[in-house]
Amino acid sequence: MAAKAATVAAPLRASGAQAEVPRDARRAYRTNDPARTMAGILEVATHEFAEKGLSGARIDEIAAATRTSKRMIYYYFGSKEQLYVRVLEESYRRMRTIESALRLDDLEPLEALRRLVVFTFDHHQRNQDYIRLVMAENIERGTYLKQSRNIRQLNGSAIEAVSGVYARGVASGLFRPGLDPIDIHASISALTFFNVSNQHTFGMIFRRDTQAPQALRARRDSVVEMVLRFVCASCPIAGE
Repeated sequence: MAAKAATVAAPLRASGAQAEVPRDARRAYRTNDPARTMAGILEVATHEFAEKGLSGARIDEIAAATRTSKRMIYYYFGSKEQLYVRVLEESYRRMRTIESALRLDDLEPLEALRRLVVFTFDHHQRNQDYIRLVMAENIERGTYLKQSRNIRQLNGSAIEAVSGVYARGVASGLFRPGLDPIDIHASISALTFFNVSNQHTFGMIFRRDTQAPQALRARRDSVVEMVLRFVCASCPIAGE
């Protein structure tokens, strides 16, 4: 059983000699499957890194919360930094997986763009750890994200989705030509990101609860309208 465990976990380790399988890892293989164990570690680590950043997060606390051990976490992920990179990758992967399920190609261009903006806004509100992780990695100047071999591939689908919707909208005469799909994506990201990333400072300065249900609905409607007005040439927009 231990030999099987080493075979499964080996791709996650840094290059070099294969380490001996820790006893608690062997127990985990007997009682759970390794993928489930690693998923549990990633879930807890996501919150830990989102709350405290890379420097403040502690492997001891992740191990305690997952009822594993530091040695076991290092066996699966190699190091604290490698675990952090995996957390970043998994956060982006989850978002893109849900995004791909929107089936935007089945919708008219205007409705597809509207749905994409609504989804992005709602995703960020419901997954605020994701926003905090992105903020933390920007403080690190993208140092650790650069180490990921998968991050560009994971996020390629986001630009493909915007490009497809935009091209169909231009062809139908709804969207104005000459826009860069990456710029459209950046605008959607910026407008939906702010309400989470700046909620505390903005709310305190202007004495507004940006997370109240009514405020969220109003803000989401405003963001949708801003994106549509930016992209559209002759779209019917609510209120006109």
